[in-house]
Amino acid sequence: MNALSTIRETPGLDLYLDELEERLEEAVAGQGLVAEVAGEALAAGGKRLRQLVVFLATPPGSAPPLEAGVAVELVHMATLVHDDLIDGAEFRRGRASAWAAYGPAAARAAGDYLFARAFVELGATGNTRAISLLAGATLCLARGEALQRRQRYDPNTTVDGYLERCALKTGKLFEAACRLGGGSDRLGDFGLQLGIAFQITDDILDCSGESVETGKIVGTDLREGTPTLPLLYAAAVDETVRGALAGGPLDGALVRVAASGALDRAKDVACDYADRARISLNGELYREELESLTYAVVERDS
Repeated sequence: MNALSTIRETPGLDLYLDELEERLEEAVAGQGLVAEVAGEALAAGGKRLRQLVVFLATPPGSAPPLEAGVAVELVHMATLVHDDLIDGAEFRRGRASAWAAYGPAAARAAGDYLFARAFVELGATGNTRAISLLAGATLCLARGEALQRRQRYDPNTTVDGYLERCALKTGKLFEAACRLGGGSDRLGDFGLQLGIAFQITDDILDCSGESVETGKIVGTDLREGTPTLPLLYAAAVDETVRGALAGGPLDGALVRVAASGALDRAKDVACDYADRARISLNGELYREELESLTYAVVERDS
């Protein structure tokens, strides 16, 4: 049994996730093309890791907040719809991406709709702190996307610059999920480190042929000129990879990434961030499950 399956045995978690799915369906339901596109994005599924974090971050004696779990997932879905449009990615989780199926205008509007629905969910609670937390994370997502645009086709991107992008585009939403669940500042740091480990692993899988996990076609990052950690490590020692990352010919480049040892180096960094996440834990109710989650996110290639 893998780590995620073990975590799913946590008492009360299945009921929480089932209620979340119902609330998500209600949140995106509506008339017209935009609601239809949003419904397709929801139907594409996913691991729902961010809602899982909301549940596990909830302090003892408190009910895990449904609205927070729904809002976090809606923001995540919105970013996927917009990212696919910006990157020109035609597939997501084995299905046609929103823009490929419905057109760029519909995808853009659907992503905006999902963002709006997220804040409608939180707004209904009257919890201004929660709204502020999610708004801050959403701003970081936008900053991370802008940074990625600046780094595109640049093999001279620094590792620090890449890690900053991981924190903004992925880590901050995991951090918000912890804080929205009611977790402490330390638990928020757990979410940030976990999110960075998650993103590095996604980027490794994009190079290693495990497209089922990422929901993307293998080699998307290299084709799109997105400088990820394994690509940067490989580009530093292999001129073919360096040229491909800069927008040159792709032939054989992905194979050379694996041959360079870059995947193992990047995996070590992902594991280091998972270690940092575990160090942030301090007496949480679901400490064992949270620790298991750190292993699950970096072992998705097994």
